[in-house]
Amino acid sequence: MNPEALAKILEALAAADVREFSLETGEYKLAVKRGAEVVTIAAPAVTVAPPASAPVAASAPAASAPQVEAPASTPEPAAPAKTAGTPVKAPIVGTFYSAPSPDNPPYVKVGDRVEVGQVLCIIEAMKLMNEIESDVAGIVREVLVKNAEPVEYGQTLFVIE
Repeated sequence: MNPEALAKILEALAAADVREFSLETGEYKLAVKRGAEVVTIAAPAVTVAPPASAPVAASAPAASAPQVEAPASTPEPAAPAKTAGTPVKAPIVGTFYSAPSPDNPPYVKVGDRVEVGQVLCIIEAMKLMNEIESDVAGIVREVLVKNAEPVEYGQTLFVIE
């Protein structure tokens, strides 16, 4: 592989925000892993912002008296608060698959015990199947994505306690 072709591949991967990529041919084997960003710190910062805006939204309906908006803002903070455990987030954008093929059982389901490095699911991105492994040992408390659903970078897929 010449340096220009390698540079084009790396630019395309960076533009698509791909974290892992591997390519094998008869001549060479290429594996690229980009450094992991600290997603768990960024996500709580985003989660903390809605409760700060929720009291403002709650005080505005009290002044104007429509009570429809107050219940709508209440479930948002309640949903993250009830999930205790370690979130497993999507490292890439793609399609979530809970099993290696449609006829196989899912890798994990609620109540299963998982170990560090155990495959939890697959995310397909750009025709590549990326196995997502657990970073923690514990019990799967929630599976937040359905099979064949699209997922975003940083989206919580599982909660492991």
